Amino acid sequence: MHLEKNNTKFPCNTCGQCCKNIRLSEQTAYLDRGDGICRHFDALTHLCTIYETRPLVCRVEDYYKQNLSHIYEWDEFIEINLAICEQLQEDKI
Repeated sequence: MHLEKNNTKFPCNTCGQCCKNIRLSEQTAYLDRGDGICRHFDALTHLCTIYETRPLVCRVEDYYKQNLSHIYEWDEFIEINLAICEQLQEDKI
């Protein structure tokens, strides 16, 4: 798996768009505070208020290892997710 080989971390820029659009994923919908935004999202800092204990689905590297490493190489997974990130940032859904 590429994550261990090249030690590349997911390049999150903490824009908060994924946390503002959790309604778009079945895996994160349960975190919705009622308006599509994660109940643990701090709008002032764009950070997670439970970062150290956030759910697995919010821990990109761990989620990949547990659920997707048999489907995608790490670099491919990053590309797919960066495309989603860019779309969310452009659309500001």
